[in-house]
Amino acid sequence: MEINKFWLRTLGILGILGGIVLLSGDLLFYFDPVNTDLKANMGSATDIRIIMSAITALFATWFYVLGVGQVYYAFKPSSTIVRNTVVITFAAILIAYGVIHGAYVAIATTAKLSVQNDIDMETATALASKTNNILRLFVYPFFAVLTVVFITQVWKKKTLYPRWIIAFFPIIPFLFRGLFNKFLTGGTWIIFVGGFFNLILILFFIASTIALWNTNNKNKN
Repeated sequence: MEINKFWLRTLGILGILGGIVLLSGDLLFYFDPVNTDLKANMGSATDIRIIMSAITALFATWFYVLGVGQVYYAFKPSSTIVRNTVVITFAAILIAYGVIHGAYVAIATTAKLSVQNDIDMETATALASKTNNILRLFVYPFFAVLTVVFITQVWKKKTLYPRWIIAFFPIIPFLFRGLFNKFLTGGTWIIFVGGFFNLILILFFIASTIALWNTNNKNKN
């Protein structure tokens, strides 16, 4: 798979765009400059915000999956099995991001109905929340495999990525999530907590695009 410099950069930008679009979808669900109760904010969201948030999941998933093409290129020096493992697991995770976000429509809708009809919110959203949590369980094995293979291959210098990219691989900022939570409040807290998973993917694709920006000049594969 030959990718010229223009398309290599474009794929990275599409990955970044996927994160920005789905982050916007998160904020459509959650954002309130004052209230930090995520479910309460979803219960107060307008119909158009919920609909638009669902639509972002579709476009963001397309952009994210295209962004994986850049990771595929970076793993050209690795074996075919390793490269395909990284691409398949990464794509599976990113597709799951879109599906799980779409499933949040059920939580938002039931939260909204609970507010409108004075029903206990936890009771009203229980089934939708349980379904969403079950969907997440399918992602963890893929993430575990991707983490081990990605970090190992990059550390052994079997990819086109420099070792510093490991610092931006999603598992690393994830480990510091709790630390940031303690220092953020209000709207900033909502953006960080509500959009956390997309923020770390935006960070990864920015780092990946920077790392590979001039790859074609340095590697004639």
